Amino acid sequence: MTIGFYASINENDDNEVLITDEHTLEMNESLYQNQENDTQEKTTATRPTSGLGILIGQDLGYLKGILGEPQRIDESLYGYQWYIYNIDYSRYVQVGVENNKVVTVYAVGEDVDVSPFKIGQPIEEIFNTHFIDTNIDIDYNGNSYRFELNDTDLNIRPLLQLGDVFVQLYIDKFTGSLSSVRFLNDLTLIKQRPYELGYTGELIEAEEPTEDAWRLIEEGTEKEILDITNVMRLRHNVKTLEWDQETSDVAYNHSKDMSENNDFSHTSKKFGNLSDRLEAANVAYKSAGENIAVNYPDGPAVAEGWLNSKGHRESLLNEEFTHLGVGVYRKYYTQNFILKNDE
Repeated sequence: MTIGFYASINENDDNEVLITDEHTLEMNESLYQNQENDTQEKTTATRPTSGLGILIGQDLGYLKGILGEPQRIDESLYGYQWYIYNIDYSRYVQVGVENNKVVTVYAVGEDVDVSPFKIGQPIEEIFNTHFIDTNIDIDYNGNSYRFELNDTDLNIRPLLQLGDVFVQLYIDKFTGSLSSVRFLNDLTLIKQRPYELGYTGELIEAEEPTEDAWRLIEEGTEKEILDITNVMRLRHNVKTLEWDQETSDVAYNHSKDMSENNDFSHTSKKFGNLSDRLEAANVAYKSAGENIAVNYPDGPAVAEGWLNSKGHRESLLNEEFTHLGVGVYRKYYTQNFILKNDE
């Protein structure tokens, strides 16, 4: 997984790069504490009995009985559909449904129940009450899988098993607190492969989408990134961003250009830098910024990645910007932020 530099431009100096950041996420200091051999006082690894984790394995009727009808339904790369609940950003939830069953839940709204955890919970508290291992073993249909977590994984996105439910914890390394939680069943975790994976037997993979299916997935991911960006901005007392279609088209074209030319950069050999691309599309703006990323599994993962990288975080939480365009092509992601001329 890779994220690009943060670039910012304004009407006085369209080419100025204000902030640069490393391509891969690095921890400034370790938040992960070595687990003690005696884990008797730590929470037992039992299936969640309350909160959104109980939805895993339930049918669609049960989901709607708990959360109601979704505001929209997005396609995903992994065979399930995302049921999006975004009417209240403080309760923002994405629920993955496949074959009428809930297979994953992503929860980032600060008021959602993610028991036995809590959004905003200090990471030290989590490490002191839950055993976090470097390896997670799964047996599925006669195949054996082992996810191996490196130091960065343990620090910013540890994986736990609670009964038959797997839990990814996204940690905000700048605040040392829990940013969001993803619950998954075993098959969904195997298909997404968010960590280094060793296996014996058959490697289960998600089916490659058709061209038409890819665009539906990309459009859904774009909307999710907008939603999650606004959730994160509200959490930090920053006003939300409005969708701007013209800017989104610019972002999409840049993601497609990077993919087709295998060129991960803010500056296109053919279409130039961000200011060149915005001006060519007749987008009126006073200032603008761009985040790019590649090879993240989906929208929630890339948004959390940007939040945990200094320059990208500054653009994501910048109080100046008023509008956002998001463009996703395959696994290339572009965010274009702008302050409109009429603001």
